[in-house]
Amino acid sequence: MIDSAEKLKDILKEKGYKLTPQRRAVLDTIINNQGKHLSTEEVYDYVKKNCPEIGLATVYRTLQLLDDLGIITKINLDDGCARYELNINSDDHQHHHLICTKCGAIIEVEVDLLDHLEAEIEKNYKFEIKDHKVKFFGLCSKCQ
Repeated sequence: MIDSAEKLKDILKEKGYKLTPQRRAVLDTIINNQGKHLSTEEVYDYVKKNCPEIGLATVYRTLQLLDDLGIITKINLDDGCARYELNINSDDHQHHHLICTKCGAIIEVEVDLLDHLEAEIEKNYKFEIKDHKVKFFGLCSKCQ
């Protein structure tokens, strides 16, 4: 979904919001750490380096706003905290995650492995699937 700061600015403006320096700093952190699935506290730690006046509450509010606007996605990886990632294409299903139970590594599976299963479910149960979330838990190649 997001390919530039200008597009973000347009999305915020359409919804009646401004791209404040704090919002830009939070979004830049998410963009620059793509694939890391940062928690709110981790985002705050990164942002504070370049924007020392920012408060944790501002980061929480900004992440909530960006999630509400569909710019980022809040994900739960069953580790006790919400994590965030950039919502590259809101029309697609979310990708799957492989989570190492030993070191905590998170690996993204970009291909949708469940297309055939979804088609069967929709046909057999007359149920229109909008999205699904799949997490696989195990050991990454480094921990095996």
